[in-house]
Amino acid sequence: MAAPVSVLLEFGGGAELLFDGIKKHHVSLPDQPNPWTLRQLLCWIRQNLLKERPELFIQGDTVRPGILVLINDSDWELMGELDYELQDRDNVVFISTLHGG
Repeated sequence: MAAPVSVLLEFGGGAELLFDGIKKHHVSLPDQPNPWTLRQLLCWIRQNLLKERPELFIQGDTVRPGILVLINDSDWELMGELDYELQDRDNVVFISTLHGG
């Protein structure tokens, strides 16, 4: 059984508005048999944190185009994207680069 994982989730660039305006969330993910992946984290975020308009944050099983994802200050594309296995105390940042007009 994998140990619980504590991560800091940050939302910016307007993405925080979908999470009651709260930019930082310290979360402890529950035990599960396999390591947590970013794909599973997105599902958990949708079920537990996302307050409104999920279509502006999630598309299918990934983030919507226009949302930059950083894992410990590195682009998630360099870290394996959805298959990245979360480590205890990881910092995952979601920044919306889309702006209304």
